[in-house]
Amino acid sequence: MPLSKPAARKHIHTRDIKCLGFERDDGLWDIEGRLTDTKTYTFENHDRGGIAAGEPIHDMLIRLTLTGDMVVTAAEASTESSPFSMCGDVAQAFSKLVGLKVGPGWRRAVAEAMGGVHGCTHLRDLVMGPMAVTAFQTIFPARKKRGEPGPGKKSPLIDTCYAFRSNGPVVKVRWPEFYEEDGDGPAGAEGKKAG
Repeated sequence: MPLSKPAARKHIHTRDIKCLGFERDDGLWDIEGRLTDTKTYTFENHDRGGIAAGEPIHDMLIRLTLTGDMVVTAAEASTESSPFSMCGDVAQAFSKLVGLKVGPGWRRAVAEAMGGVHGCTHLRDLVMGPMAVTAFQTIFPARKKRGEPGPGKKSPLIDTCYAFRSNGPVVKVRWPEFYEEDGDGPAGAEGKKAG
């Protein structure tokens, strides 16, 4: 169902985020992200002498290389456009992600490694959210197609969102051995009320 018709409005800003997942020939995985911000108007900028309408304010790229178990083995970033000439200087901070695992605690670990003055808000948010989700969407379906993670091993996707809640219909069909009819999620709460 589409969104409702908006009120009269004027387009001001666009943030484009594109993430790609790749299976490498060496058995590792590359997750690449790109974030681009543009405005619909031209404005002054001290470091760049001005930024024209449609010209990227931010154009930033990241590549994370992961194992099949979602551990970062390499990380690199590049800032092609930014409002300040010094923004690209934080690229070396991404090496602090090596050894971290995408999964529970990922956001906290990234914030600790690259939080505040030790990183870039835009790149950090890209790594914490869209790229982490892209890693899951890339790696786990491919591993499942090959028969991994194997019978009896709980999928790391269970209880990561509403659709994958342990008491929901998706888990009941895909991972019946981990389905919890009386779980704490919405379906479990409704079931308890009904019973």
